[in-house]
Amino acid sequence: MSEVLQNSPSKTPAHSTKIRQTDVVVVGGGITGKACALGLAQLGLQTIEIAPDLSQTVAAPQGPQWGQRIYAFSPSTQKLLAHLQIWDALDHSRMQSVRDMRIYGDRGEKNDQLHLSAFEAGTPQLAWIGESNLIEHTLDQASRFQNKLERINDVLEKIEVDEHGSTLHLKNGGIIRAQLVIAADGANSPIRSEIGITSSEESYLQSAVVANWTCTYQHLETAFQWFLPGGDIVAMLPLPGKQVSMVWSTSPENAAELLKLDQAQWLDRFASIANGAIKKQLGELMLNSTPVAFPLRKIRATRFIGPEASPKVVLIGDAAHVMHPLAGQGLNLGLRDVAVLLNIISKRESFRAPSDIVLLRRYERQRQGDTSALLWVTDKLKKLFSASSNTERQIRNWGLGLVNKSHFIKQRLIERALGDIDFE
Repeated sequence: MSEVLQNSPSKTPAHSTKIRQTDVVVVGGGITGKACALGLAQLGLQTIEIAPDLSQTVAAPQGPQWGQRIYAFSPSTQKLLAHLQIWDALDHSRMQSVRDMRIYGDRGEKNDQLHLSAFEAGTPQLAWIGESNLIEHTLDQASRFQNKLERINDVLEKIEVDEHGSTLHLKNGGIIRAQLVIAADGANSPIRSEIGITSSEESYLQSAVVANWTCTYQHLETAFQWFLPGGDIVAMLPLPGKQVSMVWSTSPENAAELLKLDQAQWLDRFASIANGAIKKQLGELMLNSTPVAFPLRKIRATRFIGPEASPKVVLIGDAAHVMHPLAGQGLNLGLRDVAVLLNIISKRESFRAPSDIVLLRRYERQRQGDTSALLWVTDKLKKLFSASSNTERQIRNWGLGLVNKSHFIKQRLIERALGDIDFE
């Protein structure tokens, strides 16, 4: 049976088969879905968010250990969260600004590196590093005080779309009629499949091993990334204090081995890769969490709105695109989906409903370019540094050094990473 998480006089008892009416339904309970639901409600749209775990309160993180799910938040994400009026409510003592990024090639030579600097780019910081549950907790708190937003703990079993809207059938038997549906239901999106939107998917045959560490040296607000021979990528992201979050992209077989290592074995492993550069930069590392691993793949939906005949559904976040974590842009890309959608709906002509096909096409058109460019660049970089021939190895390392010498190219790279959204 579904659980309604906010009181509203318009609610129908769970056992009733009466069809409820609303402006928008957001399906999905992750950061992207929660941010989108809150933003739509703030625009004055009667919004319902549906997910099976919305009743599980996300606790505010506290204590010396940091959560396993760590994200890099770009300035575009900061701008969206500020627009939603939750950025200032975050516990900033648990967020770390990134002012430098240093990326190293796999030959170990001094010139095979790329340095991106916030100072050189004329921006206060390149990104912030923070925990998923820090953002989710704050979004949950803000949602509870938004009277246009209702959250229902349930599972969507079926969606029917016609020229006037969508009918959603819930597991508990409830039925909701909405003008617009937002699919934020993840990489394996059931909604995407049900409305006939196909997707291209490619496994990278890699897993990301994630763990947090304390270090003896200051990280100096710097994010480090090492490309290793054979295609592995190790990133060390700064956390508050002398702490870093590791993301090691490697083969599933090596990932399984890494998960078995004890503290001493981890130190031996760090000493044996990147010519010992990790220890030189960060000092002795002490494991501060239990390592976990997840598979890596690339997914891109062929369309971001559907069904084709009469679109009334919008895909956002992982339902629309999934990318390799080497650029740290996956969540930021999804939240730019949210920002663009909110901006388009807020500026719509008075005679247009939120589901007007003109608005949905504006959304799809604006998101296609940003998504295609970022997925293409990330995919090509991943494959370039996985290539094993000496020629390809020389070209990619030479390329890092060449880009590092070009202020113009570095400025363009930073601008792409920072993102650009408009709420004016």
